[in-house]
Amino acid sequence: MREVLSTVDFVAPDGRVVFRTCARERNQVVFQLGTSDAERALAVARLVENDVAGIDVNMGCPKEYSTKGGMGAALLSDPDKIEQILSTLVHGTSRPVTCKIRILPSLEDTLSLVKRIEKTGIAAIAVHGRKREERPQHPVSCETIKAIAETLSIPVIANGGSHDHIQGYLDIEDFRRATAASSVMVARAAMWNPSIFLKAGLRPLEEVMHKYIRYAVQYDNHYTNTKYCLCQMLREQLESPQGRLLHAAQSSREICEAFGLGVLYEESSREQDSRRAELLAGIPEEARELGDDVSGVIKMAVKFDRRAYPPQITPKMCLLEWCRREKLAQPVYQTVQRPQDRLFGSVVTVAEQKYQSTLWDKSKKLAEQAAAIVCLRSRGLPEGRLGDESPSLHKRKREAPDQDPGDPCTQDPALAGELCKKPLVALGSGEESLQEGR
Repeated sequence: MREVLSTVDFVAPDGRVVFRTCARERNQVVFQLGTSDAERALAVARLVENDVAGIDVNMGCPKEYSTKGGMGAALLSDPDKIEQILSTLVHGTSRPVTCKIRILPSLEDTLSLVKRIEKTGIAAIAVHGRKREERPQHPVSCETIKAIAETLSIPVIANGGSHDHIQGYLDIEDFRRATAASSVMVARAAMWNPSIFLKAGLRPLEEVMHKYIRYAVQYDNHYTNTKYCLCQMLREQLESPQGRLLHAAQSSREICEAFGLGVLYEESSREQDSRRAELLAGIPEEARELGDDVSGVIKMAVKFDRRAYPPQITPKMCLLEWCRREKLAQPVYQTVQRPQDRLFGSVVTVAEQKYQSTLWDKSKKLAEQAAAIVCLRSRGLPEGRLGDESPSLHKRKREAPDQDPGDPCTQDPALAGELCKKPLVALGSGEESLQEGR
């Protein structure tokens, strides 16, 4: 997909796109990571450093999913680990390193911590003016941020003003002056309406949402992320007819249709298909063919997205179950790898008919799942997606013989740091091994 979109994609071992960027934002985007391990943080920083402007460590997130792993605000109670992580990054990466913190219960402790952080050599520090246990309804402490800014010699970025202070562009400067900070970080107010950064003032929300959807479709943003961001923009309008359509949407196409942008989706899909065809035309014929005979193969442009399926249920599993019920031979997958980009394509044979996705994928297993989807959709069969799984699958989901430790449905979720710019896949004895690019 990265060739079609002209993007740089960083993917987890299970094939999920963790971070997608492009040349246009290389000198603007800062990669923020959550970590509790200095060496793993450095490994990730080195992986992305040539495609971003800076590396930031989140030391302020109070959410349980972050703190239970020793990340985010949990680091505030471990200054030694903070120093180790930041010092390792500062000395080990070629990009500026920053961090974001929350304030501690006392001003004395807060100032002691930020002085220690400054000594690690970071380029700047962002300060959310609330304590770890406080939430947006609690007032942000401009006084504490100001005390930090007056104490340190490095730039201090003020954060946390969206609820009380920032409703428009001019409020950003007012918040900066109130905190004596060098600049301001805007989070929720920018999610509510990204045009808050325009000096001319806020643009109508409908205009902003339409522009955002265009970017989301252009760069193949996952629909769940697009949906979340649009819900943040609608806020109190979520119960409107459009809000209900958005809430019910289960794909990028349905999101576009909810906002009257169905034609945009179709045009973008055609453009991407055309780009794929152009790229494919430049590939030697012997690298494109899946097997000796591809005549009579039913083809669709589909991909397998793990997030669209319940745990431990996959299209391959659904297809195998259907073949068993129909007393057919089990599906046979024929998979090849293109040498020039190491992507995989697969053809599945069921009842003497072959099925293939025209989209090449990052791993053998993902390509086989896509081929299974083509077969299931062609036959009008459930493919196991959330909302349409067959109850009979639950009986076999832990014993299906087509599952193995390398199958995306049996892999553990990717841990922080376990991503690669381009997975290297080697086949041997019918098994797949993933080696992370470091």
